[in-house]
Amino acid sequence: MDAVTNPYAPGAGSQPPELAGRDELIQKTKTTLARVKMGRQAKSFMLVGLRGVGKTVLLNKIQEIAEKSGYVAILLESPEGKSLPELLIPCLRKILFKLDTKEMVNESVKRGMMVLRSFISTVKVNWEGFDIGVDPEVGSADSGDLEADLPDLVEAIGVAAKSRQSSVAIIIDELQYVPEVEFSALIMAMHRVAQKQLPIVLIAAGLPQLVGLAGRSKSYAERLFDYPKIDKLSYEDAATALLEPARREGVSFEQSAVDSVIRLTQGYPYFLQEWGYHAWNIAQNSPITKADVEQASATALKNLDESFFRVRFDRLTPREKDYLFAMAALGPGPHRSGDVASELGVFVESIAPVRSSLIKKGMIFSPAHGDTAFTVPLFDEYLKRVHP
Repeated sequence: MDAVTNPYAPGAGSQPPELAGRDELIQKTKTTLARVKMGRQAKSFMLVGLRGVGKTVLLNKIQEIAEKSGYVAILLESPEGKSLPELLIPCLRKILFKLDTKEMVNESVKRGMMVLRSFISTVKVNWEGFDIGVDPEVGSADSGDLEADLPDLVEAIGVAAKSRQSSVAIIIDELQYVPEVEFSALIMAMHRVAQKQLPIVLIAAGLPQLVGLAGRSKSYAERLFDYPKIDKLSYEDAATALLEPARREGVSFEQSAVDSVIRLTQGYPYFLQEWGYHAWNIAQNSPITKADVEQASATALKNLDESFFRVRFDRLTPREKDYLFAMAALGPGPHRSGDVASELGVFVESIAPVRSSLIKKGMIFSPAHGDTAFTVPLFDEYLKRVHP
């Protein structure tokens, strides 16, 4: 069939043509944003889930909803090796400039800029050429203690937003990469604005270890935030995600083809897009058959191996790769740490640092004490394909 009209969208964070199975979360988002805008209590929330379940897609959708609701909404991604202040400062500056207007000087917005200027002075990064155009406010957010300074800064921005009868949504992806002490400062900042009922909401996403990281950072984090679990789709929702885009183009699937795609992808949204895309390109006409899906599988797996899987695998050290090969040999998981050690023929204590490193890199997580599981669905099958 015509590759130009192929409706499927495999790609990192690409908006799928049919956002199936996420209605409850979308409604939660709208309710939270509406309550915060009205000055009513509402919990910020953090989406948690494995790779490939569509967390980034949802954050993009949430930003769109927030902006349509009149929010100043900023979406950013937390990469490994970058501090939280480095990440936040350009975005908070952008928020303040959006709250500013040339028609009328607003003292709260101006003060927010001054507090930001104070905050910048404590961050050990070269901000040369990064202009705000105001002097720092001495004594505000300039102590050098992030847990004291960040709440001061976020509060000042909340006051500025309230003075403009506006609201702010800070949306952060890959939050699990934020170091624990910086995570603690972010939680304290959101605790401050919640206490003062300022119109700022934090919506974030990360791997399953995000919940434990939040709890270790501040014990009250479990009461301050909700943690919606984003999982693979049910059979019905997976079928909708696969069939609706094709239906809009006048194309159908045989039922056996639908069953085959859902079995191969296990209902993970990213993989559904991948299989749908390649099955469409291989099929000669409608309906798409099980034979088309089976033929597409080789292309889909090759593409995943060379991109989705490999980009993560190539970042690892030889010892980390051996650890994952041992996990794969045991099956999909989760696995006890002792079983992985036995597979490697070593003591558990000797590979504990390797396990910790893999958790920090976002390759594995601990669903329960002593257990280890892959954060990337179907990664065990990939490792068996590439194991020398």
